[in-house]
Amino acid sequence: MAANLAQASAQIAAQDAPALKRVFDTITLESCPRLYNFHMHTVCSDGRLQPERLMEQAIALGLKGLAITDHHTVKGYYAAQEWLQWYTPELAQVGTVPRLWTGVEINAGLLETEVHILGYAFDPTHSALQPYLKRESSTGDHYQAEQVIHAIQAAGGLAVLAHPARYRRSHHQLIPEAARLGIDGVETYYAYNNPQPWKPSPKQTQEIELLSKTHSLFSTCGTDTHGLSLLQRL
Repeated sequence: MAANLAQASAQIAAQDAPALKRVFDTITLESCPRLYNFHMHTVCSDGRLQPERLMEQAIALGLKGLAITDHHTVKGYYAAQEWLQWYTPELAQVGTVPRLWTGVEINAGLLETEVHILGYAFDPTHSALQPYLKRESSTGDHYQAEQVIHAIQAAGGLAVLAHPARYRRSHHQLIPEAARLGIDGVETYYAYNNPQPWKPSPKQTQEIELLSKTHSLFSTCGTDTHGLSLLQRL
């Protein structure tokens, strides 16, 4: 009974979009990768980390909050949440347990360009999101960015344009259009050339910060980890 209550409480916390929005309002150039990380992949999509090992690293780094954003699946999130449910009492003795929010990365069409939209703090069981949680890119109307944004928001979540300066179209075009369609935020702090140590790319960061403020969008950060370290992309 206690375990069920703890699990239900964790799921509610993971879907608390207002609380996550308050965190996003505090994100700065220095937030990632050692305070917050909202873009990471596991073996459940195209990453190399098991969800359990990802959580171990997050605790060892002292992260305050994170989201696993596997492509078109929340399997990694569920595995991490289950691991936390059973191991939190032991881990609390060796480090702070970070807050885990639901997350996903979805392919979408925006200005005839394929982009990636990150979803956070949503209800993963909501019907609006089911076309996007089938481990592969959707097609037709579901593929359009406007539909993806609305689906994430219908499920109670926040929609964010991932790494805006990585696409065929310029971020100067994509961000205003995404804002027009109702997106909530942009991944402002991102390392485009996989530097060591990880550090947001200065030129792109400056330009995207200005665009996000101009269009009243919040900024997020993430390493986009696909490898074995949460401190690098690859």
